[in-house]
Amino acid sequence: MLKQIEQYKNIIIDCINAIAGEEESIHAAAEIIADAIQGDKLVHVMGTGGHSNMAAEEVFWRAGGLVPFNALLDPGINLEHGARRSNIVERCEGYASTVFKTYHIGEDPGDVLLLATSYGVNAITIDMALEAKKRGIKLIGVTAKAFAENLPKDAPARHSSAQNLYELADVFVDVHLPFGDATIKFEGMDAPMGPVSTFCNSFALHSIEMEAASILLQRGITPPVWNSANIPGGHARNKAYEDKYESRMKHL
Repeated sequence: MLKQIEQYKNIIIDCINAIAGEEESIHAAAEIIADAIQGDKLVHVMGTGGHSNMAAEEVFWRAGGLVPFNALLDPGINLEHGARRSNIVERCEGYASTVFKTYHIGEDPGDVLLLATSYGVNAITIDMALEAKKRGIKLIGVTAKAFAENLPKDAPARHSSAQNLYELADVFVDVHLPFGDATIKFEGMDAPMGPVSTFCNSFALHSIEMEAASILLQRGITPPVWNSANIPGGHARNKAYEDKYESRMKHL
């Protein structure tokens, strides 16, 4: 195996092993989600930054994913509308209130908000968290404690309050992201390569989903799970879920 590929693989495995060790917080997050699903509520999921959007997309309408996960794919921070624009918008304090209004978050008591962003410090992340706290919405943070702790309090990427998502969330699952995300250094290059945040976020989210499903099964409830639309009978099995949730999920 090529040297850099071997190194990259081992770093990803180390991150995944560390996340798998977060059993207590994964279970606590799953309990909140199981309660919401049992009460026929939504779990709103947002990746609060450019590439963090992939975390929300990963668990939305996903084969093997829980149906009531509602992705908040705000165009302001989505890369398809401009990479530099998304960077500017994610640092705009006050923007989060627009997201709450657009997706009707908190209008149904018992809904849950899950913010997945490995950095956990930018303006939209902290504003979303503070808005959730103000409205009494259960907040789950999937983020990296070490990154937030190592980023200077006056860093431009931060919310002006210098608060961290992991401190604001009711439950936080640590994704153990290495500082700076990119992990592989080459001689003769200043910038490292081999980012790992998408792997970390995805593994953490699916781990939480599966634990929530396990809890529901223990309660005698069959978890609502999407089937692959690309296998025989998959679309037909999904149809009932689509009919139930299409008026409640903006992007469905």
